[in-house]
Amino acid sequence: MAVDTDKNSYTVIFAGIMVVIVGSVLAFLASGLRPNIEENERFEKQQNILYAMGINENGDDAGSVNFIPTDEVEAEFTTYIKEQLVIEGGKITQDNEAFLIDLKKQLAAKKKGESFKLPVFIGEKEGEKFYIIPMYGKGLWDAIWGFVALDDTMTVQGVYFDHKGETPGLGANIKQRYFMDDFSGESILDGTQYAGIAVAKGNSDPLNNIKDDNEVDALAGATITGNGVAAMIKESVNLYKDYLETIRVK
Repeated sequence: MAVDTDKNSYTVIFAGIMVVIVGSVLAFLASGLRPNIEENERFEKQQNILYAMGINENGDDAGSVNFIPTDEVEAEFTTYIKEQLVIEGGKITQDNEAFLIDLKKQLAAKKKGESFKLPVFIGEKEGEKFYIIPMYGKGLWDAIWGFVALDDTMTVQGVYFDHKGETPGLGANIKQRYFMDDFSGESILDGTQYAGIAVAKGNSDPLNNIKDDNEVDALAGATITGNGVAAMIKESVNLYKDYLETIRVK
């Protein structure tokens, strides 16, 4: 007997079968690709942490952002990151996979009043120590995040920023090298207070030659994203303030 393909019931049944088939195929692919996805996420975090402390393949072109290649990053991470610490409930422990801690989830736990973990990475390059802390915040449209590398005077040695959905050519430029480079040399201290770094529209120092004003020049047309970056830095610094006080040269 011929099937009446014009019936609504046929369309519904056919659509239902296709949903099941496609869903099953996607679930199978996701399951099969999960190890590769997790490995790539692992390498990406290592690349970002190293980038913040100046371990990258940037050349003289101020517009380029070049990470350590994925086939080299694990070895470089082990070479330059000397300690990985976890702060939880005022206690500090060592954890060689602290970089895998999801800061977004930890901040959500903190908001609920639950126990939460804060990772810290201690790097060393050319005899200098770097204290790298992760950051997480909100831009104009969605999440922003990154890492900031400090020395023991609370001077920024480098940063890395990224975003989920900021506007291309505007807020998305927080991950451009020319913007990130402006933070190097800035202090997160205003006197003895942890002030963070403002992203200031109308800054009188557009070349960012002044390094004791706790601010960098804003991105054109990206005021809300810039404010989000400034808020993210300040909130992250306040989260880690007790730890930073133990390493700060007074």
